[in-house]
Amino acid sequence: MRTALTIAGSDSGGGAGLQADLKTFAAHGVFGLTAITAVTAQNTQQVAAVLPLPPELVSAQIDAVVSDFGAAATKIGMLGTAAIVTAVAGAVERYRLPNVVLDTVMIAKGGAALLEDDAIEVMRTTLLPLATVITPNIPEAERLTGRRIAGLSDMLAAARDLIDAGARAVVVKGGHLAGSAIDVFDDGKTVIELSAERVATRHTHGTGCTFSSAIAARLALGSDLRTAIEHAKRYVTRAIAEAPHLGHGHGPVQHFPIVR
Repeated sequence: MRTALTIAGSDSGGGAGLQADLKTFAAHGVFGLTAITAVTAQNTQQVAAVLPLPPELVSAQIDAVVSDFGAAATKIGMLGTAAIVTAVAGAVERYRLPNVVLDTVMIAKGGAALLEDDAIEVMRTTLLPLATVITPNIPEAERLTGRRIAGLSDMLAAARDLIDAGARAVVVKGGHLAGSAIDVFDDGKTVIELSAERVATRHTHGTGCTFSSAIAARLALGSDLRTAIEHAKRYVTRAIAEAPHLGHGHGPVQHFPIVR
């Protein structure tokens, strides 16, 4: 059985973070391992509290699971602080972790900050070049590039900016724009637009986590990057369409039983 590691924050509401990652891994038949970076108190309406863990403890978790189980793929989500970003980058290099999917989590669905401002540059310079693929949404891509993104042409330009900045491959997610849900993939050689019909719903909590962990799961199972991304796009679209309609705010998506 293949293993995949999620390095991410805990979502007490169960819809995002490492909880969403573990559900996605399990839905794909991959055994999930965790290194918790932060504990949050949140639900579908708000993030009430955030407590980043000491970077030494984050590193110790990674050391413990990778040294015993290995990791065929790693999904990196919420990191919180510059010190944790540095610790995680060190672990990726130390273990030469393959198939690293970096979800550049910065802001919660409700607007709460999940990455300190000084950590953004550290992420850009240390983790971004180590990742197999990074998956920023539009606000995150704007922060990483300094470019305003108002449409598809801006997404394409931002993806190329990130490639020029050292990323190996990029998916700029277009969920924040109106119209069809179009994402842009760029690996420096090939550019692909991934389109899906937009599902009209407020139940989209955890979509970014789910998308990136689905990519990691497919990479762990041996898919090439493009195939993994195309699958993840279909998976998250159906997860939104089949959302269980829980909570009074941005509810979680449905991770089971929708793998095809």
